[in-house]
Amino acid sequence: MRELVRTIAGDLRAKARWCYGDDSRRAVVRVMLTDGTLAIVLYRVMQWSRRVGLTPVELVANRLNTMLCNCIIGRGAEFGPELVLVHATGVVINGEVVGGSRVVIEHQVTIGAERRKSPVLGDDVFIGAGAKVIGAVEVGAHARIGANAVVVKSIPAYATAVGIPARVVRRRDESPMEASA
Repeated sequence: MRELVRTIAGDLRAKARWCYGDDSRRAVVRVMLTDGTLAIVLYRVMQWSRRVGLTPVELVANRLNTMLCNCIIGRGAEFGPELVLVHATGVVINGEVVGGSRVVIEHQVTIGAERRKSPVLGDDVFIGAGAKVIGAVEVGAHARIGANAVVVKSIPAYATAVGIPARVVRRRDESPMEASA
């Protein structure tokens, strides 16, 4: 249970940094009242319940996320710490999706399977409003997916992809601090 509380607290701090530029107590309280936050909490309860074998709680959390937040996250989806759902409305994530740490997802995003193969997202990935990431693709660390892009091929780390189908329009270099980490 402590793990669950720590994970949710980390998600709330990450969302506060995203929305307000800081993770002070006041910013975290503000973010608790914003759209998308309940969906994050319900997802984390579902994820934790799955790990500890509380299937009824897992099912209820999943259903509540759908009913209250209009957010569908498959029961097997795994995201690392500091997940941010900026707005949860219309988000659909397949249960086989694996996401790294500090993934930020806008509204109306679909991350889905094709032929039973699901995307894998690296750390520090941003997915813009209305984007679709479909099939056996990898989205590299620090990648950015533009609004309404349709990703059907893998996107390298530090790249920005836009369009239908998505294509890389910019590549950023690793920062010196990240390269030494």
